[in-house]
Amino acid sequence: MQEAQRWVKEFNDARDWNHIGTIKDLMLNMNEEIGEMWHVIKWIDEKKQAEMIKKHKDEVENFIGDMQYLILKIAAICDVDSKKAIKDVMDEYEQRFPLEKTRGTHGNVRAGGIDLKKA
Repeated sequence: MQEAQRWVKEFNDARDWNHIGTIKDLMLNMNEEIGEMWHVIKWIDEKKQAEMIKKHKDEVENFIGDMQYLILKIAAICDVDSKKAIKDVMDEYEQRFPLEKTRGTHGNVRAGGIDLKKA
């Protein structure tokens, strides 16, 4: 992960694209990418979504790559260690969503899920 973040930073440094002012634009770009992925699976049931993801795997891979690039670029601009960030979040999630209470459910408390963040 750190190697990928370094690779993205070097790519952007070479082009003088690592400016703090671009974070809002990168976040808007993420929304655009999410919209493109949504077009692959919108308004269809879970079985059909799986079929469409398989059929359009190249688009799905491109979406994943675009999102990873954008996240790692934001991390580089903000001087955030992406490996530490994901470790910290996963440690938090282990506490908030204990396996014995959350297996087979979700984290939306309002819809009957489990999230111990506010417990």
